[in-house]
This record gives sequence, C-alpha cells and structure tokens, in this order.
Amino acid sequence: MNSVIIGIGSNIHPEENIPLALKLLAGKVTIEKVSTLVKTKPIGITDQPDFTNGAVKIATDLSREELKLFLKLTEDRTGRDRSQPRFGPRTIDLDIVVWNGEIVDSDYYTRDFLQMAVAEIR
Repeated sequence: MNSVIIGIGSNIHPEENIPLALKLLAGKVTIEKVSTLVKTKPIGITDQPDFTNGAVKIATDLSREELKLFLKLTEDRTGRDRSQPRFGPRTIDLDIVVWNGEIVDSDYYTRDFLQMAVAEIR
C-alpha cells in the first residue's frame, strides 16, 4: 500500500470543485486525512481569483504512474480546461507532493501553504 499526499487547489468554484474532486478520489483510493484549506494569491498570472489550496493524504495500491493518470482523469471530470495557460484559472489541480514519505514535487519547497498543509496531515 502506498502512502501519498496530494496537493489540491482550485480558483473556479472551489466550494463545489474541491468536494467533487475528493468524492471522485474516494471512489478509487482511501482518503485518510484532508488538511485545512487556505486562500492563496495566484502565482504567475495574478489577474485571476485567489486559490483555495490544501492537501489530502491517501492510501492506494496504484503505482505512481497509475495514480498520476487517475489524477489527470479526475481533473478532467471536474471540467479542467487544459487549453488555459499553465498558471491560469482552474477548476481543480491535483499533484502528487509526497510519495511514501519522499517529497517528489519541487513546488513544495517554494510554497509555504503547501508545506503547512503537508505538515498538518503527515
């Protein structure tokens, strides 16, 4: 069983899309903990709504590659528009941050909110 922490964020109807993403995740993996969700300013493209960000700790039998694919499909199921710029608005963003105790996302080191969310649920 793999222990994984996923960063989760949204700035398009986060009050709807974050619960939807968690529901979709729960259909395939075991959700163990969800961090406090916090509002953050956008990075890169600043002329957009603030984000709601946090992290979710899961247990899964999926491999890392299988989970990455499942996360992309989950983003698609929430209506994520991949034609938008990389740092543009999104319905949901799901990224593997910690894989079996190892930090695997370099954004962890530059985003205080992500460090705090991971520390809360680790």
